Amino acid sequence: MHAALLVSAALVIAGPANAADKVFDSSAGKIAVTTIAEHLVHPWSLAFLPDGRMLVTERPGRMRLVTKDGKTSEPLAGVPEVYHRGQAGMMDVMLANDFAQSRRIFFCYAKSVGGGAQIVVAHAQIDLGNQPKLEGVQTIYVQKGPPGGAANIGCRIVQARDGNLFVSLGDHFKAEESQNLSNSVGKIIRITPDGKAPSDNPFVGRQNELPEIWAYGVRNAEGLAFNPWTNELWEQEHGPTWAATRSTLSRRAAIMAGRSSASASITTARRSAPAKSTPKA
Repeated sequence: MHAALLVSAALVIAGPANAADKVFDSSAGKIAVTTIAEHLVHPWSLAFLPDGRMLVTERPGRMRLVTKDGKTSEPLAGVPEVYHRGQAGMMDVMLANDFAQSRRIFFCYAKSVGGGAQIVVAHAQIDLGNQPKLEGVQTIYVQKGPPGGAANIGCRIVQARDGNLFVSLGDHFKAEESQNLSNSVGKIIRITPDGKAPSDNPFVGRQNELPEIWAYGVRNAEGLAFNPWTNELWEQEHGPTWAATRSTLSRRAAIMAGRSSASASITTARRSAPAKSTPKA
């Protein structure tokens, strides 16, 4: 399946939209959506480079550069082989906080393991020369627990102010494993840029519980972001109904300070009943 890359959505307030824009009604007003690039295959994530280009992942296992006027590069060399089945494949990509100096990116993808797949988190440097490529790819974390297949294997990455990474790891359609603290299936983990568990994570030093776990009981979190006003960490899950499952991470003060506290609380909230109203745009 081919898809368009829709990266420009803005409220139409000051004046009319361009003729090529598609305009939709929403609870916040009319929204104009502009198609930047087409003919990408399952584009999963993108990261904006300092020069305005976008680094885009395609689920079958590719990364491409897309310019502001829609020109799409050939696939970047140096991208590792992925396990591509159903929902599994190449997933998130983000620029490191110090990208301007390090040229480092973080990304996650599904890798074939034991007849199924696990999520791998890696980093690399990106060469943006005439033949863009990844250099020095290093795996920093491999999901622990029973391998999954083609479902509920999503992954997102964000980097906090202190440099540590929060990574969401799908439950592989094994809901019971998301409650098992001896693996990282159906969890959000917090790790250093080289994949270690920070010493102030909540489960450090506890027997049979992984020190990298930050939150558990997560189904298939495909959205992870910091609230730009409060710096709370929010995650959004792919579920059977809109907002059917949501985890709230109640460490706002710790995250705002760029650190966490072992005494801070974790709250997991679940709503089993389907949402009664259609979500507004």
